[in-house]
Amino acid sequence: MKKVFAMLAVVFFVAGCSPEVGSDDWCKELKEKPKGDWSANEATDFAKHCVF
Repeated sequence: MKKVFAMLAVVFFVAGCSPEVGSDDWCKELKEKPKGDWSANEATDFAKHCVF
């Protein structure tokens, strides 16, 4: 049970450190990520916030 709690804590910590969707840092981070690894949501958000 402690392992599950520890894993959840790590996931929430890492998620809290990622830049806000649509921010300049987020756009830069996504540009560096291979396009084959983008999710459909990431591609849509990138088009909305970083292209237009």
